Amino acid sequence: MSQKRKRHSDEFKARVALEAVKGVRTLSELSSEYRVHPTVIGHWKRQLVSGAPVVFSRAAGRNGRTEEELTAPLYEEIGRLKVEMDWLKKKS
Repeated sequence: MSQKRKRHSDEFKARVALEAVKGVRTLSELSSEYRVHPTVIGHWKRQLVSGAPVVFSRAAGRNGRTEEELTAPLYEEIGRLKVEMDWLKKKS
């Protein structure tokens, strides 16, 4: 009988990988505690270590969006409201 593949949440993966990076317990001990294969934990650990610089980059703090991308929809809304207000003033 084959088992269904487990789908772990990102929070779970991060918690297990962080414990693996700390090195307090071996991968075997973590594997038996969390019921995840040691190879998988090692893979999550490598992903965490390789992705760590992204956490501290400036682009990650802004969610990768420029200031213009953030303000453009607001200016469009202001323009629409201004046109609507001018139309209502002419109407009355």
